[in-house]
Amino acid sequence: MLVQTGTPCKWTNDSQRFLLEHLDTIHNSPSQIYHSALPLCPPSSWLHGCYAAELLPEVKVIRGLPGEWGTCSRTVLFDESPLTLSYGNNTIAVGSELGDIIILDAITGSQAAILSGHIYEVRSLAFSPDGSLLVSGSDDETVKLWDMQTGVVKTFYGHTHWVRSVSISSDCTRIASGSDDRTIRLWDIQTGECKHIMEQQSRVEHVSFSPTDPGHLISVSDGKIHQWDISGHQTGPGYDGDYISFSPDHTQFALCNRSVIAVQNSHSREIVAEFHIAISEPPCYPCFSPDGRLVAAAAGNIISVWDIASSDPCLVESCIDHVNAITSLVFSSSSCLISASYDNSVKFWQIGDLSTDPVATGQESTLSTLASIESVGLQARDGIAISGDSAGVVKTWNILTGLYKTSFQTPARGDMWRDFQLIDGRLICIWHENYKIHIWDTGKGELLQTLDGSGYGGVRISGDGSKIFCLGNRVLQAWDMWTWKHVGKVELERDEVYLDSFHSGGSKIWVQHKDSSIQGWDFGTSGSPPVPLSKTFTDRPHLDFIGGPLWQAYSPSWIEDIVTGKRVFQLSGRYAEFQQVQWDGQYLVAGYESGEVVILDFNCLYSQ
Repeated sequence: MLVQTGTPCKWTNDSQRFLLEHLDTIHNSPSQIYHSALPLCPPSSWLHGCYAAELLPEVKVIRGLPGEWGTCSRTVLFDESPLTLSYGNNTIAVGSELGDIIILDAITGSQAAILSGHIYEVRSLAFSPDGSLLVSGSDDETVKLWDMQTGVVKTFYGHTHWVRSVSISSDCTRIASGSDDRTIRLWDIQTGECKHIMEQQSRVEHVSFSPTDPGHLISVSDGKIHQWDISGHQTGPGYDGDYISFSPDHTQFALCNRSVIAVQNSHSREIVAEFHIAISEPPCYPCFSPDGRLVAAAAGNIISVWDIASSDPCLVESCIDHVNAITSLVFSSSSCLISASYDNSVKFWQIGDLSTDPVATGQESTLSTLASIESVGLQARDGIAISGDSAGVVKTWNILTGLYKTSFQTPARGDMWRDFQLIDGRLICIWHENYKIHIWDTGKGELLQTLDGSGYGGVRISGDGSKIFCLGNRVLQAWDMWTWKHVGKVELERDEVYLDSFHSGGSKIWVQHKDSSIQGWDFGTSGSPPVPLSKTFTDRPHLDFIGGPLWQAYSPSWIEDIVTGKRVFQLSGRYAEFQQVQWDGQYLVAGYESGEVVILDFNCLYSQ
């Protein structure tokens, strides 16, 4: 095989990105390299071209395939929000809402360990310079010191409110902690004794040892930055700022003051570069790359990266993939930035040129900042998929070409239960709001009827378009689509039901409980009560119902043959964290909070 020269080569970059983005899939099931990893490679990638022949009988991505590798190279999903990050010695520590500290490999993002001990949110983490020690601060009012080699943990008691910030001195002899109890405490690592308590006027947002003088501390409180000596005496005047971060060589610092980030010389305070961000309120989290060339800052769910080494500092990257606010940022190398967000994810970003070939340069090109997709539908017999977003826009998509056909504006805005279906050429949209079910003709743009759907629950149109179902308050109700007559109801024996996990086919409806059990009823006999169903899958050896153990709604998600138990497809990366999904045995349509709609053709599954 001929190997392209250059550093790095395109094939090397492609292979690296491929492994990072599909690491979970490959680890769980190596055969999925062909079935679900290679088909999701960008068409411009070397791997996609090299294995084009092998991809023909595999899953076909009709819509949603990225044209190029994106800036985000790895997404790690959690069951709760990661609140803070720290990097040390090729290791990433992630502080979570539940009190655990998850240790990740800084290169692959794979989980290496979980440190348990805090009982509430971990809001701050800091590694020692050599990465051998980790200090944490939590809402349980404690500070903990973790030995990364031995696993030994030491707990420091004294704060009377949440601990928001922690720092460890360069000589590993002291810990500084800042709290909502309006104090900064200085701890002796060996004895665990609190050496000094520094009273503040308001809660302490940030505290750290000064990198230019280990005998001094820097704190942020109430929009002011102060300097202290380790005896608790303030040194020098305070100045305005919401966050401060120093470059690795300590010669510069980035100061965030509302919507302005100023990079200044540590000694002269001369402004080296100044940037404006698209937000007027904190938080935003500036940080330097290890070589001091780049400064990254987060505002809301957007990360901006500037190059401050050039004579004309400029924006070099905007990273838009998180769907909720970012909680923390850290560089693990000069080209890798890692972020944590309230969307329950940690993302790894490739910053700057990754290859001498411009096609291989990472550019985020597929995920948009459109309104979140709240619901999707699939009608393969009519050749369409349907999506509805939080702005009330309903679109129909051609499932053969992936292009959208029509677009309609509806009043169904925001996060609410909704469904839609093309019935006799009329696109009908229903949604549940203010204890009412609204039925809307999207073509005419008019409200057809409202029904009393008391109780907050999901809504569905039956598979044959004849009925409307509503689930709420442990009651499943049904109405005729055109006469609006109430045709039946079922009282559920238990209320532990996934309200968005009930599915219809014909006049039948199935409800999934939290224990993954499924109940079903047939509302098709006029004048008769609903008939209980015993759901079986004997009619088809492959999945025809999304729910229970057959479809996992968390990353990594997969589809498996229910007879053999064989995993025939596994989603990964950006495809795994869907908002809504529909599947009919061949086509799958998924909607994402980013506004993206993905359509996949699984016809190959039946020929395997």
